[in-house]
Amino acid sequence: MKWISYVLIFLGVVCTMIFGYQYVSHDQARKASLEEAEEAIAQQPEGNAAGMRPEAPDDFKTSVGDAFATLEIPKLDKVLPIVEGADPDSLAKGVGHLTDSVYPGQNDQIVLSGHRDTVFRQFDKIEIGDRYNVTTPYGNYTYEIKVTEIVPADDTSVIGETGEEVLVVSTCYPFDYVGGAPDRFVTYAYPVDDDYLAIQ
Repeated sequence: MKWISYVLIFLGVVCTMIFGYQYVSHDQARKASLEEAEEAIAQQPEGNAAGMRPEAPDDFKTSVGDAFATLEIPKLDKVLPIVEGADPDSLAKGVGHLTDSVYPGQNDQIVLSGHRDTVFRQFDKIEIGDRYNVTTPYGNYTYEIKVTEIVPADDTSVIGETGEEVLVVSTCYPFDYVGGAPDRFVTYAYPVDDDYLAIQ
């Protein structure tokens, strides 16, 4: 029966190697996307770097797969690239922006998502009152988490027009679940008024 032990050991080594390869590949893709996002942000109009929160251009667009902004999570000491699209390729590069949602400053729902075991590792530490800082090529935006909830993975009711600006950030839940998680952990963050202090 020793052969069974050898097979199990072999399978364990193979799985570890595959996981390691995927982790390194995602990490490299994320770093490349962060550089791409920072290059896009470098085109930001002079004066916005101080924290101004202008209205977003109505015609602002970017292509699926492009990194165009950054998401800073001070609680986790992370700065992550935001990539257009929520498809697997886009999510492998960073935090995905749902193409059907708006962009910061366009006064409606902005939807971001990411993997719990890559960009949103340690997301279990996130609490109401924590903040997100989003930096785009046209301005900087700060949002404070007001509500969190756990919903089934197939629940799409969290996505839709709201008539007010809200940043929705979601990831798979439970955080330590092995395989495809059955639920989603969702945070709702709203604009912080002191964004305007820099222009008063």
